[in-house]
Amino acid sequence: MATMKGLCMLDIGSVGMVERDIPRAGPGEAIVQTTASLLCTSDVHTVAGLLGIPNGRLLGHESIGVVHEVGEGVTSAKVGDRVVVCAITPDGTCEACQRGFSSQCGGPLGGYRYTAQRDGNLSEYFYVNDANHNLAVIPDAVPDEKAVYCCDMMTTGFAGAENAKIPIGGSVVIFAQGAVGLCATIGARLQGAGLVITVDGVPQRRELSAHFGADITLDPADGDILGTSAEATGGGADSAIEALGHQATFENCIRVTKPGGTISNLGYHGESGPTLSIPLDAFALGMGDKSINTALCPGGNERMGRLLRLLETGKVDPTPMTTHTMPIDQAERAFDLMRTKEDGIIKPLITY
Repeated sequence: MATMKGLCMLDIGSVGMVERDIPRAGPGEAIVQTTASLLCTSDVHTVAGLLGIPNGRLLGHESIGVVHEVGEGVTSAKVGDRVVVCAITPDGTCEACQRGFSSQCGGPLGGYRYTAQRDGNLSEYFYVNDANHNLAVIPDAVPDEKAVYCCDMMTTGFAGAENAKIPIGGSVVIFAQGAVGLCATIGARLQGAGLVITVDGVPQRRELSAHFGADITLDPADGDILGTSAEATGGGADSAIEALGHQATFENCIRVTKPGGTISNLGYHGESGPTLSIPLDAFALGMGDKSINTALCPGGNERMGRLLRLLETGKVDPTPMTTHTMPIDQAERAFDLMRTKEDGIIKPLITY
């Protein structure tokens, strides 16, 4: 049987390239030959042991490519089509999917199948379940290096902005400007925010944040972030987005919003401990008319199609976030850079 290379979690804290059999497509399934991938900080969390997966599982959930094989009944794409597949691969039929919560397909976070439930797709070929619901054909005008951002960063960051319920012309404060936070900044502009304030300790990320539409960029080391935000927003923001996954930034989101405001959480809080606390003074003892919304990354090819349209029409270009480009043979090095955050890395593009 033909084999492929992929990045694997060998043990807690350890990754390496391995050889695997190329998967085959059953009824309703597809196999994609990978042309581009992105590495994610979530992969780092997984290898640190936060997800509890078994050793020997392939990593990755941000890959696109060309359809290599389709199973019986697949009509959404044909062999040879360039396709994007979301990190979330819902079945499209369960109760959660039908209510619009594709990330929760089959149970809490159940739509997150790559790495969490089976091999990830940072490999030369990858499997797609429920292909009619999850394969989205990429327009010819959209290059791979743009399309690959639809898999996770764009759909996640934009979901954060959507969940923030930013009124047209309203104000939003976004904590952390990694790739997800930067996409939340882009999403806030698309949602019609009139004032976007971003907070990050890395100068390069603040510069990118301004490039993507932030009006005010703040360094948390410079002083009173809450006071500066309150002054800029006239007493409190309409919305706040948490894109880091830390207790302190989650609390700041609650403190920075005014009554009637919305807190949108995107952060992966696996390192925050077993609980996440709410500051009761800022929450007005639970009666402050503030809402907290959460999201993973909405999946399905209808969502992917809308994101691809934004790329095709030139309304969004996420590629300034791509700080490194490496071939699949150097995926271990890319992973190490994501783990240490050295060399100014934000997102590494893996080519095949």
